[in-house]
Amino acid sequence: MIKGLFGKQQKVNVEIERKFLLIDKPETKPTHRHKIRQGYIAREGGNVVRIRQKDDHYILSIKTPAKGIGRHEIEISVEAHEAEVLFAACAQPLIIKTREIYPMGDHIWEIDIFAGANKGLIVAEVELASEDEKITLPDWIGPEVTGFQKYYNANLSVNPFKNWGVKYTDLVARMACV
Repeated sequence: MIKGLFGKQQKVNVEIERKFLLIDKPETKPTHRHKIRQGYIAREGGNVVRIRQKDDHYILSIKTPAKGIGRHEIEISVEAHEAEVLFAACAQPLIIKTREIYPMGDHIWEIDIFAGANKGLIVAEVELASEDEKITLPDWIGPEVTGFQKYYNANLSVNPFKNWGVKYTDLVARMACV
């Protein structure tokens, strides 16, 4: 953490993550569950400015392309009243989801269960220290969708799952063939 814009604490890092669809739900219960609401203030040339509410915490994020599958990410904590101004500035519908956390070995798996216009879509993510880091895939993990831009939350706000014209189980089967 460093002092950043407006004297707020901010986190700066390179986010390297892989995304997957699920073929099953984990047998264990999640260690944490978070309600998330997020909206996109600006998107251009691979750059994204996002506001997120995670439970009672509000974060302004700026993401820019990095080498490979990574992205530079700056996160700044903001107050609720500041976040509401930014949510009102979002041009597209908000992303609504529940995030479940599953620690497994050296990694933490996050499963996003979408609601609203993206209801029915479930995506698992795992953050990595490097692109070539080896991971053991849990048996409930299905096809990888890393790099498929339609699965980026910023794109889901513009083209939600309800518009894809496919059931989740059919999507998983289709992606398994890619």
